[in-house]
Amino acid sequence: MALHFERDEYSARLNRLLAEMQDQKLDAVLLFAQESMYWLTGYDTFGYCFFQTLIVKADGSMTLLTRSADLRQARQTSIIENISIWVDRVNADPTLDLKNLLSDMDLLGAKIGIEYDTHGMTGRVARLIDNQLSTFGQLIDASYLVGGLRLIKSPAEIAYARHAAELADDALDAALPLIKADGDESDILAAMQGAVFSGGGDYPANEFIIGSGEDALLCRYKAGRRKLEANDQLTLEWAGASAHYHAAMMRTVVIGEPSLRHRELYKACLETIQAIEEVLRPGHTFGDVFDTHARILDERGLSRHRLNACGYSLGARFSPSWMEQQMFHVGNPQEILPDMTLFVHMIIMDSDSGTAMTLGHTYLTTEGAPEPLSRRGLDLIVC
Repeated sequence: MALHFERDEYSARLNRLLAEMQDQKLDAVLLFAQESMYWLTGYDTFGYCFFQTLIVKADGSMTLLTRSADLRQARQTSIIENISIWVDRVNADPTLDLKNLLSDMDLLGAKIGIEYDTHGMTGRVARLIDNQLSTFGQLIDASYLVGGLRLIKSPAEIAYARHAAELADDALDAALPLIKADGDESDILAAMQGAVFSGGGDYPANEFIIGSGEDALLCRYKAGRRKLEANDQLTLEWAGASAHYHAAMMRTVVIGEPSLRHRELYKACLETIQAIEEVLRPGHTFGDVFDTHARILDERGLSRHRLNACGYSLGARFSPSWMEQQMFHVGNPQEILPDMTLFVHMIIMDSDSGTAMTLGHTYLTTEGAPEPLSRRGLDLIVC
């Protein structure tokens, strides 16, 4: 059995979930987020692109409803003992199988929490579930129940996050010799992802971001590659991943002599991250982090060029995104607590001058100052 944690850790996670369910008077929860299933049981698959759900009852029993293709996947990667299969067929409605299963589990009339806000729940599935279960029991949106529990990382989870950060550093080390005039983005990307794999890491939950020239101002991956020029800029956002735990980094590398605008924007990024390190600790909130970001950049006349978020929590995530639910944006009341793994990024995209500048890495929060998980500093990289 391919488990990444000891059985005692899974038991502790289940007990934490059951305590939250008791507080909210839930008789059962239906988990659709793959990371929720993975965190709770070790179940590791990309089969959530089809209908599947993990039913957790208030008595601690768990049943997975999935397709036949994931039967052995669940048996080999998880602690789940009860697995029920819905059958692929024309006009199949697995939510009917779900209702029958819930009835067999004596949950008729129960108060049931459902993870609606997840990539494992399509709009069509949500409508089918509501149609099947609206008169079956009391349905509650429990989208953030497990996500909230996952914010605080155990020592074993932190070990995977540290390894992920090492892999992210290794990826940058592999890229730097290739970042030069006539260097090919394809070679750079291959070297970075190859370093993660060579170090025993995983595919990340979303693509690495790479863009040069005017594409250095993009914050998302896109298809297509180019070669670097003698005076150029290259924006990279990537993550090491270990047992699906992520540690992200972000840099804009300048090829040739940095422009005055590059240096100006880099200084703003660095000063802002250094200020955020003073509030990335207990006694502050995620909203405080964003407010620090916005205040400093706006004071420097950069409000049009910054984003409306400056990072987020990281952990074990699955495609299409390595971002956890909690983000650094205005008004977020989530408290910063010890043992969170948080990615802080500064992204300034000046479309007026065509200048990009980014800077960021992952921190482990403590009782005091946050600990950067990267072995690299925050110096401007010039190649």
